[in-house]
Amino acid sequence: MQEVVRELVDLLDLVPTGDDRFRGDSQDLGFPNVFGGQVLGQALMAASRTVEGRLPHSLHAYFLRGGNPLAPIDYEVQRVRDGGSFTVRRIIAWQDDREILSASASFQVEEEGYTHQLDMPAAPEPESLVSELTLRRQLQEYMPDNRREQLTRERAIDIRPVAPVNPLKPVATEPHKQSWFRAIDQLPDDQVLHRCLLAYASDFGLLGTSLGPHGITFMHPGLQIASLDHAIWFHRPVHIDDWLLYDTDSPSASGGRGFNRGNIFDRSGSMVASVCQEALIRRRQKNSKGRIRPESGA
Repeated sequence: MQEVVRELVDLLDLVPTGDDRFRGDSQDLGFPNVFGGQVLGQALMAASRTVEGRLPHSLHAYFLRGGNPLAPIDYEVQRVRDGGSFTVRRIIAWQDDREILSASASFQVEEEGYTHQLDMPAAPEPESLVSELTLRRQLQEYMPDNRREQLTRERAIDIRPVAPVNPLKPVATEPHKQSWFRAIDQLPDDQVLHRCLLAYASDFGLLGTSLGPHGITFMHPGLQIASLDHAIWFHRPVHIDDWLLYDTDSPSASGGRGFNRGNIFDRSGSMVASVCQEALIRRRQKNSKGRIRPESGA
């Protein structure tokens, strides 16, 4: 297993600290705060450690505060219900005695039932596309010196956007994006691990879908962005070490918030998961002293 993939798997291998509590390290990806997908994946793993014989089918989370990417995170799991078919867990993530995430996860026994799904949308093959890492490295001279190394180093998840946007020269687009992604090396055949890694990867790029119609990107000056909540549903078995298509759209933006949703398909056309997220996309203005301030209260 390649080193960066092993590092990501180890990131989700939480350390028990007693009484359904766990601790996980953090990873600095070059963002101001800890990557939201990391907290999602670790929270789902913490809940999974308290459940036997059932796989997660949904996770609903609220991001309460930005986390420190240089500090570990503690996870508290509460056993809400153990039913005949479903199990529910509540998870709270802590850093410096403050809650940074509150989530609920539901688990289900394997069973048969009615089956249908949306057709997989058309998309070019991933092998025909340029990786996001390659595109990012082409712009490294414009990146802040203190973030260049984190933003341009190899990552465990290879993302290949179908229609990449130059963050320095964005143009308005339709509120729709597609990208292929996968882990860059084979992983153990463990559905809990694959689903936790999918929760991790599902936070990459989703927020940006609501920025497209406005011709702005995360590098736009005076823009304050943050994930507010995130939900993921697992429909079918997931294999994140093979290519997955992430088809996202943003039906609405208003009140300083952008709403995003996505469907994830494997290469055979099976819909393996769906995602929804609301994000803060707030413009900020300068006050009389030239300092940037939010348009409304933070």
